Order: sequence, then C-alpha cells, then structure tokens
Amino acid sequence: MTVALNKDRLVDAMETQAAIGGTDDGGLHRLALSDADKAVRDWFVEQLRALDLTVRIDAFGNIFGRRPGTDPDAAPVLIGSHLDSQPNGGIYDGQLGVVAALELLRTLDDECIETSHPIEIVNWTNEEGSRFQPGLQGSGVWSGEFDLQTEYDRTDRDGVRLVDELERIGYRGDAPAEPTEAYEAYYELHIEQGPNLDESESDVGVVTGVVGLSWGEVTFTGEANHAGSTPMHLRYDAGVPAAELLVHIRRLPGRIGERTVGTVGSIEVEPDSINIIPETATVTWDVRDPSDGVVERAVDQLSAEAKAAAQREGVDYEVEEMARTQGAEFDTRCVETVQRVADEFGYESMRLLSGGNHDASHVNEVCDAAMVFAVSEDGKSHTSEEFTSWNDCYKAVNTVANATLSTAMPTDE
Repeated sequence: MTVALNKDRLVDAMETQAAIGGTDDGGLHRLALSDADKAVRDWFVEQLRALDLTVRIDAFGNIFGRRPGTDPDAAPVLIGSHLDSQPNGGIYDGQLGVVAALELLRTLDDECIETSHPIEIVNWTNEEGSRFQPGLQGSGVWSGEFDLQTEYDRTDRDGVRLVDELERIGYRGDAPAEPTEAYEAYYELHIEQGPNLDESESDVGVVTGVVGLSWGEVTFTGEANHAGSTPMHLRYDAGVPAAELLVHIRRLPGRIGERTVGTVGSIEVEPDSINIIPETATVTWDVRDPSDGVVERAVDQLSAEAKAAAQREGVDYEVEEMARTQGAEFDTRCVETVQRVADEFGYESMRLLSGGNHDASHVNEVCDAAMVFAVSEDGKSHTSEEFTSWNDCYKAVNTVANATLSTAMPTDE
C-alpha cells in the first residue's frame, strides 16, 4: 500500500514552522531551548493533540506523539527529526523530517488507514549542538550514548545550564529519557546538506549510513602583554599556535583519508584587543570520516600538532574532545524498504553515505534505522541560502512516509 500525501498542506506546515524564528532574509534562527524553540515546540504539540495522539515529553525534552496500532503486541515504528536550527540557518534542515512525519499521520487519518504497528513521531532536543555542545543530545541521551546528568549540566556561552533552560521553557518532561519498550524501526528524513543529489539530478537519496565524527577544542595559554613594547623574543603569544593548528586541521584530511573532512569552526582569543598579545586562544575541531579508525588517527595527529605548536611558542595547551560519534551502518531491511518505495514512485534515487551527523546514528543503536535525503540545491545548508524546492521536498516526504507505512502495516498487506 502507498499513499500520496497532501502537498499543499505540507508546504503550509513548512511555512508555518519557518515563521517561528524566521529571519528577514528567509532563514531560520531557532537555537535549542530558546524562546523561539519553545514557540515551535508549542506549535508541534498542538499539532499532535489535534491528531488525538498520545503525547509524551521525556526528561530531556524529546517530544513523542503516538498513533496506536491494531496489534497490541507490535513494536512502534518511529519517525521524525529535529526542529532546532543553526544560528541564521535554513528552514529545511531537520525541520522537513518532523513536518513529513506530521503529514504522514494526517494522511492516515484522512484515508482512515489503520496500521498494525503503532507509529510514533518524535522531535529530538538539540540536534544541532550550536548553543549547547555536543549535538545530537536528545537522541544521545535517549539511546544511552550520553549520560543524562552530564548533559543537563552543559552550559552555553553565557554560562546558562541546559537543564535550567529546559525548565524555563516548560519542556523538562516527566517521562524517562530512554526507550521503555522495543522499537521496530526508525526512519528519518533530512535534506542532504551536500551537492551529490543535485549534481546527479537525483530525486531522493537512499542513505546507507552516517560517518564517524569527533568534536573538540584546544586551548593555548600564554601571557598577555603590550603589543608595541614587548620584544618578539619575549612573547608567549597564544594566538600563534592557534593559527598553526588551524592550518594543520585544514590540510590534515588530504593526508589521512580520501573521505576525511576537517573544520575549525570557532576561534576565541582573549583579551581580544588589537594591541594586546593574546593570553589565551581556543580553536575548535570537527573531523569526520566513514572509518572510525581514521577519525581516531586524525584526533591523535591534531593533538600532537597542538603539543608541538605550543612548545614552539613556549605556551601551555589543553586538548578536550567534546563529542565522539561512531560511524553507523544502517539496517539492510530498512534501506531496501526506502529503495523499494522510491522505485515504486518512479523517483530517481542515489545511494550515499551521510557526511552530516544525524539523530539516526544514535537511534541506530536502539533499533533498525534508515534515512532519506532530499535534494539540497547547490549543496548549501546551515545558511539562510539553504534551499530545497517544494517538489523535491514532496518527493522525499512521500518516500520516507511510505517507507514508514510499509514497515507499520500488517504483514499480509
């Protein structure tokens, strides 16, 4: 059985959520646990209640809505993504995955379709990791990869604790932040955030897995002093090894692996004045590769370079890895279900590995999982220029919705 979703209603829901925290240039600024995040959560819960779903909010703020199945012993099929955004990001990102799940359940009600398995929609807390690090926190806690109390105590740049913000916006729920039963499968729709589908003129991506990732930071500590009167040979400039490490991380992928990528996304210097030698400088790293072993070697090498750069300048240094996510290979059954559905709709598909990290990588530790990618025009994401046409959105939504429906239907249908 396949169902065709309501495209106009899908677009309307996407535009509604995009207005919550929307920016003047058509982007989205909806950081985790901000007022805008509260507002979109409130909207989301309203949609769940309008569908007469059983709503559950867990202790980490993950929001679930369950549509019952006809078989009381059948494990639920989970579908969803996230509603938080990057600073001045795009409106599609993971938001399309949540709206896709909503539209599936609305369509099932329209068509009076009952499923054997319950279907459960989810919005994960803080997928992006832009305000509180690490990312994928909600699914990480829920899957048991992260410790609840440790993540509660994370702070943003203003020193605000995550758990305090959860309580402030009213989304520290009563349900346990863990699976309390077995799950049949998890499906997640996301935009690709890369150029492969666009360049190959494919309609949808059939995702076979997610790369491994390491996030961390190196802090160099020297001595602040006057920029004009301090001789060069008496300087202990924390900014110098920070700059050297930035260049090292940029060049590291070309030496260590064909699929490796490395990024320095944030640099902080103190006292941060044009005429003061920096006392401290902090450089972040983001390293990814399909091989967990390559990620390990990359972290080892950048740590060694941080030590050498600090010694050359005569400053102290500290290396802290903030997050490590293992690469995930998705279940063949779920991947093939996505492929079959795309073929049935006549969509041109492409199998690919995700270079971005997604909640599915954590949920994959709990149950079988798979993902669908929508086309990202020009491969742009995490920017207000992020764009996926409504036609491409619709194709991807039809694919993930019907893969979920196929898994949730009785075996004799």
